[in-house]
Amino acid sequence: MASSPSSPADVAGVAPAASAVVDFRSDTVTKPTAAMRAAMAAAEVGDDVFGDDPTVIELQRQCAVLLGKEAGLFVPSGTMGNLLSVLVHVDARGGEMILGNECHIHSSEQGNSAQFGGVHSRTVPTQPDGTLLLADVEAAIRHSGLSDDHSPLTQLICIENTHNRMGGRALPVSYMDALGKLAKSYGLKLHVDGARLLNAAVALGVEPRELVAQADSVSLCLSKGLGAPVGSVIVGTADFIRRAKRLRKALGGGMRQAGILAAAGLLAINEMSKGLAEDHRRTRELARVLRAIPGVIVPAEEDLHSNILYTGLAPELCTPAELCAALKTRGVLLVTHDRTRVRFVLHHQVDDASLARATEAIKAVLEGFQKK
Repeated sequence: MASSPSSPADVAGVAPAASAVVDFRSDTVTKPTAAMRAAMAAAEVGDDVFGDDPTVIELQRQCAVLLGKEAGLFVPSGTMGNLLSVLVHVDARGGEMILGNECHIHSSEQGNSAQFGGVHSRTVPTQPDGTLLLADVEAAIRHSGLSDDHSPLTQLICIENTHNRMGGRALPVSYMDALGKLAKSYGLKLHVDGARLLNAAVALGVEPRELVAQADSVSLCLSKGLGAPVGSVIVGTADFIRRAKRLRKALGGGMRQAGILAAAGLLAINEMSKGLAEDHRRTRELARVLRAIPGVIVPAEEDLHSNILYTGLAPELCTPAELCAALKTRGVLLVTHDRTRVRFVLHHQVDDASLARATEAIKAVLEGFQKK
């Protein structure tokens, strides 16, 4: 149970035992399940740089089938998966990609496409629902070709689904199709940062491949809501994957006996994906509790699609840093997003019992701030 206000843990400032902690910082904090550990221990392995690790091969095959593409490539992280995809599609330094100003590739990957590939980013405003207005995207495309010596050459459009900074919003099939068709009409490629794509598919009640039917490449993270300890898979055409595999080696992504990790990835896509709807349900339950507390600003029910909840705090109540610090002493971990908001991310290690403990702690802490 979470510590009461007068417990020794609070008085002494001692953090609760790890088993009592409810960690909302991210869905990347999950530990491998017992089944994953067993599969990893028993995994048949080879040398993936030579392309002969059977467990990696099977993971890549299954992900490609899941997303309706020809081939897949296992990579250490989603950031590397996105970078490889951009560098394959934008095949000359000074080429350009169009993407949202709030997307992960632009805001949280160190500008690595510019660092390592000389790729120019042209951003357009991200809408509250995570989409990019098609008119904005079309207006941003430099389609004059080699006749204009002043402009970069647009080669790629990137979109994120679900959209992290927009509160885990799921972008629907109709929008994804329209964006892909727009890209193709100008001879451009479309890359989908699908870090939480299966969350989007579950939220919308569609097959994952339907969401990326128009995409030329997709990056799918296994170590977020799907619970694997390491790794992402990118998918696309066989030629795209061949070129991405060569670049992966240059970036230090050759993992040799990676089947030990891929074994967990297979369970992630086949078993852990079945629990994503429960993560979404608990996110809505947490929002309902928070919505009833004065000074706490929570999105409307219809705007909560998946497992991410951004919560605002009235200035007179407390700052995000103050809330995070107070909750940490009670065994509840979350992160600040900006000067007024905190972020909660639900995952399979936040069950109903731990959510109940956390909500009681949150209510007690916020009531304490209200009395000050």
